[in-house]
Parts: sequence; structure tokens; C-alpha cells
Amino acid sequence: MRDLKILSIVLAGGEGKRLQPLTHDRAKPAVPFAGSYRLIDFALSNLVNSGFREIVVLTQYKSHSLDRHISETWRFSSLLGNYIASVPAQQRVGKRWFQGSADAIFQSLNLIYDARPDIVVVVGADHVYRMDFRQMIEAHVESGLAATVAGVRQPMAQVKQFGVIETVPGSPATIDRFVEKPDTTAGLPDSPDEFLASMGNYVFDARALVDMVIEDSRDESSNHDMGGNIIPAFVERGQAGVYDFAHNVIPGGHSTDHGYWRDVGTIDSFYDAHMDLIAPVPSFDLYNLRWPIFTRQHVLPPAKFVHDVDRQPGRAVDSIVGAGVVISGGYVEGSVVSQGVTVDSLAAVSSSILMDRVRIERGARVHRAILDKNVVVPPGETVGLFPEVDRRRGYTVTDSGLTVVPKNHVVGDDPHEAHPGW
Repeated sequence: MRDLKILSIVLAGGEGKRLQPLTHDRAKPAVPFAGSYRLIDFALSNLVNSGFREIVVLTQYKSHSLDRHISETWRFSSLLGNYIASVPAQQRVGKRWFQGSADAIFQSLNLIYDARPDIVVVVGADHVYRMDFRQMIEAHVESGLAATVAGVRQPMAQVKQFGVIETVPGSPATIDRFVEKPDTTAGLPDSPDEFLASMGNYVFDARALVDMVIEDSRDESSNHDMGGNIIPAFVERGQAGVYDFAHNVIPGGHSTDHGYWRDVGTIDSFYDAHMDLIAPVPSFDLYNLRWPIFTRQHVLPPAKFVHDVDRQPGRAVDSIVGAGVVISGGYVEGSVVSQGVTVDSLAAVSSSILMDRVRIERGARVHRAILDKNVVVPPGETVGLFPEVDRRRGYTVTDSGLTVVPKNHVVGDDPHEAHPGW
């Protein structure tokens, strides 16, 4: 693999409708995660930790905060030809925006022509995981196939939720069928209760990818989607293989988070992924410094836990607490508290996600809720304890009872009027 030139393409144009209202004014890959990060930081960190330094990020919907995050955070020296470039839809082939993930690559073929890679790695920008892509590329090269799909093991009960990879009998590395959300599928030979779901990560021989997206662009019946059209076309020609993510070994990893991967495409899965982080032995370990997740570092003081005027102690239990947080006589349990949050006297936060600069004022209570940036919960107010009240106020409440308050709002005010949050 030493002699191979590799170009990485991150597909970051997703609209993220199922994550509303968190994606009301930001692209899905720009949604904050785990107190300090953006979702795209996981894909970029995996590529960088894998040694790949030529990366383009294809953007489209509501991309300002995403573009700003990339430009302010992900900077390389150009001395050795390294770069991470944010590339918006440019209408290079006509007066239209990207019609799908495959069309995004087709409209950006100039990037591949300029880089002249041997291998193109294509990854999604909105999953939570660690992965060494060098190991996948080695498996791809050894297979001799034109395309390789990363597959993650999932329980059979979730087969209707994913694109399913079925392999050729006797040849477990070659894909026989690639089916979107089937009713059923055969279990794995070594684990009958599991199947392989597509992770949305692919490795291609560069020439083969270019030829295929050009061919797809001429097919008026195509949805121009990587998973729905491009991979099935490679499968049909017997040129698609699968890489089992279970074989991927990360430095510093351990058995409890080996093979962890989360699709955070819905509010409930986004919440569940956060809850995975805060257990004493977490399902996903943010603290593995041998494979770090990089992000922008803000100039903020350390978190502070202090008594209030009534000598009530500020406490946080089983929680992640970001820089600049002040918990003054309040109580936080089982939650993710992002940078610059304040929790005042007699306030209580439990099983919740608080994004940057949220204010929980005296005596307020928050339970099973996601509060976006700059939300204010005034004294004595509640969020999440009474879902029907939250619904009447106009907030999103999921079927599982999670309440989501959009950014810049004051709880109790008209939810359609944003508060400046200054």
C-alpha cells in the first residue's frame, strides 16, 4: 500500500430531515456531538489517523456552519501536499444541484482528475465510530475487486433498517446481493443471529469509480445514489467485495468498544449514542488517546463545581462535562453537558444533552431532553418531565418521549420566535 496514491471523499451534503430541529439551520454533519465535537469530526479523524491527508468534503445543504468548522479546525500545512478542502455544489455539468451521492461525485470528477489517485476512499460524514481505513484498503487490494463496501454486524431484528450485504456462498469476501431494507436475510455463517449492514464507507479503484459514475449519470432511471445504484452495479458485474468491520483493530481499543458504529440519523439514535458515552465502561470510549477524535479547541476555562449562596453543592454524576461549564448548586446526572453551560442553584438535569451555552436557571428541571445551543430554561420551568406540555409549546417530542428544544429559544416563550441568546 505504500506506493498507492489515495484520495478521500467525504459525503457531507446530507439534509438530515429526521434530525429536525437540530438540522433546522445546519447540515447534518455539522450537528454538535458529545459536548465538544461535530459529527463530521469522526469521519475526518478516522481518515487522518489512518494516514490520509488528501481529503475533499462535498457539501450542499445549509453548509455555512460546516464550512466554517472545517476551515477553522481542519488545517494542514501545504508543504507536503496535504489538504482538507470543503467543496460545495458548483453546477459544473449543468444548472442543477447534487441529485444524490453518486451525482455529487460525478459533478466533482475534476477533483479526482486533479489528484490522479490509484484508490478513492468514499465515506459518510455522520456516523460515530473509529476505523483504520488502511486495513480496509489492504483487504481491497488483496481481493482484486474494483469496489469494496465496509460492512458492520447488526442484530437480525434490525434488518429492515439497513442496506444489507449478502455474500457469495463459499466466498465471504465477494458480494452476491446488496439489498436495501429487506424483510429478511440469511444470518452470517459464524453468527446466525447477525447480518452485515453497509456502513456507507467504500473503497474503489479510481478508474473503475470514474467510469461507473459517468455511466450512472447517463441513466435517467437512476437515483444517482452510491448505495442504491453504484454498488449494485458493481455487484451485478461481480466486482464488489465486503470488508467486515469486526476485523478492524484500533490502537488503544478494547473489547467493550471494539466494532462500535452508530448511525445517528434520528433523534432517538442521536440520543442513544450520547448515552453510550457516559457509562463507567462506555460502549464508545472518547478517551482513547492513541486514536484521538480531533476537533476545534475553544479558549475556555476548566469546568467549575461550586456551592451556591445557600451552600448547596454543585454536582455531576455519570456525566460528561465540557470546558467552561459552571454548576453552581445544581445537580446533573447521566447527561452530556457541552461547553459554556450554566446550571444554577436547585436546578436538576438528568438523562439529557445540553449543547453549548445553555442556561438552566434556579430551580428549573430538565429530564430526557436535548437542548440546542443558547437555550434558556427560566427559573422553575421544566423540560421533558411533561411531554404533553412540551408538545403544546410546539417542541418536538419523539415517540419515545424525548423533548427537543431548538437553538436560541427561551422555554415558555413562543417557540417560533428565536431568542438571540446573548
